Amino acid sequence: MSNTPTRDASETSQSNGVRQSTPLLEEFLSYLAVERNFSSHTREAYRRDLEQFMAHLHVASVLEVDTREVRGYLADLARQDYKISTRNRKMAALRSFYRFLVREEYRTSNPTEELHGPKKGRTLPKVLDQTQTQQLLMALAGDDPINLRDRAWAHTLYATGLRVSEVIGIDLDKLNLKQGEVRVIGKGNKERIALLDGPAMQALESYLWIGRPELVKTPTEQALFLNAKDGNRLTARALQQRLQTLGQEVLGFSISPHTLRHSFATHLLEGGADLRVVQELLGHSTIATTQVYTHLSSQRLRKVYELAHPRAKRGTIRSADHSNKG
Repeated sequence: MSNTPTRDASETSQSNGVRQSTPLLEEFLSYLAVERNFSSHTREAYRRDLEQFMAHLHVASVLEVDTREVRGYLADLARQDYKISTRNRKMAALRSFYRFLVREEYRTSNPTEELHGPKKGRTLPKVLDQTQTQQLLMALAGDDPINLRDRAWAHTLYATGLRVSEVIGIDLDKLNLKQGEVRVIGKGNKERIALLDGPAMQALESYLWIGRPELVKTPTEQALFLNAKDGNRLTARALQQRLQTLGQEVLGFSISPHTLRHSFATHLLEGGADLRVVQELLGHSTIATTQVYTHLSSQRLRKVYELAHPRAKRGTIRSADHSNKG
């Protein structure tokens, strides 16, 4: 089937692949925002991935791309040692973009239709045990505004299992310390209630009373967590960097906000929480996404069992075998 555009594509008549395709890319990103409710963070990731693809093109426009062109791009990513997860994400962006172009009748076929991303082996997320988690949180001492802020978001991450984008997105009117709840906007622009425990509420109250007033520059600012330099909303990057540094200082290895999210879910399951409850608290749309934590929890239980049960201690069994041989 021909790829000849069925709509007027005069808007794409500039000189190279990237510039030619910019209006189509902007139209696609607008579609993601308006019709698919994708977050700005996700849309920016799509933009970066698609601009990288456009810069790679050996044809004049995205409207002239065929399956061989896409396959060559994916092969280049593999040669450059991109992670499988990154290559799959870029493939998903391409697939979505070309479906849009077909739907809007810019093209009559989708060059990604018969292609599949590389298969990824199952990897279990990194988690902290409860002792490590407490060590990390207790290390955030000090009553200066930045320490109060960092202690508040760290306790909030672990108490709620929220994503970093959800935590930095919290506004003052979404927080209810009396009820121990916070309303957050998650993936797909869906709102849910996250629950706060006692330590998180105490950390948040101290920050709100003592720390935040020192950081805020504009009385009308609604963001809960603020940047020290300009008083604007704290960025995900700043939070991630602080947590990486803290992990190195306290535990000897880097951690991410998702490490605390994974730890939250694993500790709940180890404490006997129902999988459906954990799914709801994490904001997962399907139970399959949450089930990875059951594997993680079982693995940790096996480790404890092997350390604690007398007949599971391999060293004891091996020494007994040797003594019987004598």
